[in-house]
Amino acid sequence: MNISTEQLFDHARTHNVWLDRPVPDDLLHRLYEMMKFGPTSANCSPARIVFVRSPEAKARLVPCMSEGNRAKTAAAPVTAIIGMDLKFYEKLPQLFPHDPGARSWFEGNDATIQSTAFRNSSLQGGYFIIAARALGLDCGPMSGFDAPRVDAEFWRGTSVKTNFVCSLGYGDATQLFPRSPRLSFDEACRLA
Repeated sequence: MNISTEQLFDHARTHNVWLDRPVPDDLLHRLYEMMKFGPTSANCSPARIVFVRSPEAKARLVPCMSEGNRAKTAAAPVTAIIGMDLKFYEKLPQLFPHDPGARSWFEGNDATIQSTAFRNSSLQGGYFIIAARALGLDCGPMSGFDAPRVDAEFWRGTSVKTNFVCSLGYGDATQLFPRSPRLSFDEACRLA
């Protein structure tokens, strides 16, 4: 696989309009198999994903989205709900076996659980977008949704809460807005 920085960053864009082209299940499996190797603290890997693609699942998700995100979510071939498992630490004996006490770092410490789950599932969400782009998919990440409602629809009875939502598919490049500006190095960075 020959992947360029242009494909991942320079020419990649956030898409809102989608071509009528399905995303095969095996590509979603490959996407996860790629993104799961991105580093997280203590290999905690708290991200959990629901790939919403059936008409029935979309009918449950679309009303949870903000008004401006409903049509594009409905039209996307797939919309991934990136969640964070607040009991991620229960998997640490499997994921971080060289330190048998790692689970105890989190048990009963809600603030550390919350910050670790959010930070690391966000990292994994970034890896998810990069992996999707590497596989030739376009992405439309969104934060405009009713999180408690999404949680009730898709994570009920679990320890998972929604972090963000990202549509996937093949974007219609003719419908892109001009690229928005970015901050310069000097505006965003400093050397210490």
